[in-house]
Amino acid sequence: MYTDSHCHLDFPELQTRLDEVLAQMRAAGVTRALCIGTTLEGFDAVHHIALTRHPEGPALWATVGVHPDNEGVQEPSVADLLERAALPRVVGIGETGLDYYRLGERSVADMAWQRQRFRVHIAAARQTGLPLVIHTRAAADDTLAILRECGGLGSRHDDAPPATGVFHCFTESLDVARAALDLGFYISFSGILTFKNAADLRAVAAYVPLQRCLIETDSPYLAPVPHRGKINTPAYVPFVAQQLAAIKEVSVDVVAEATSANFAALFTRTRATASEETSCSA
Repeated sequence: MYTDSHCHLDFPELQTRLDEVLAQMRAAGVTRALCIGTTLEGFDAVHHIALTRHPEGPALWATVGVHPDNEGVQEPSVADLLERAALPRVVGIGETGLDYYRLGERSVADMAWQRQRFRVHIAAARQTGLPLVIHTRAAADDTLAILRECGGLGSRHDDAPPATGVFHCFTESLDVARAALDLGFYISFSGILTFKNAADLRAVAAYVPLQRCLIETDSPYLAPVPHRGKINTPAYVPFVAQQLAAIKEVSVDVVAEATSANFAALFTRTRATASEETSCSA
């Protein structure tokens, strides 16, 4: 019934009790979930979870990517991402994007390595036809600028399909949401939508058409009310659906059905067969 479009079942808070987590998902009606890759070193663990079939469900898939916050890890090449993206149950590229939230003594100019990493992921997504899973924090202008530069929307210079995907755990402004929608992206809402201080985000959720919404937990983080402060699990994604249903003034069943259909439409796209270089250097 429900689909958690973004979770981290390989993180120790959940992986060490995976059987229990999966049982809780089944009990909560969470029938599908996407396990997100954040490093190349950790990809095998993410992929193994997605490959393991559970006769009673849920169905699991994986992505491949290197999170923008991760430093001191193997830097991905397009070839690295393409190799792993070709494996069974891998349906997306990311988590990728930009994060300037914890610059410390660094400047935005010092984060050129993040921007280059993002371009690599965009190139891989376009060559495979798989959607991007985008993380952006305190960096929306640059995130959008690079997507416009490298995403291929309206490009006449190459044959690779334009980038598509989802802005996950959305916390940005309504203007950013409009820009993301204009680029053809989906918007995913997490447990933050239920927080008392999230009135602005609920206004964004009211604006985004339901046919462009996804729901997620980002577990083990950001547990929704009434579990805020606890370890999050995909079994809590119905609370996000309930909040979105209240905002949209529809039943929770309508939200569950729509967001699950949106997930299927985005993450079951036909893979591209073209292997041409894209116009954006990666």
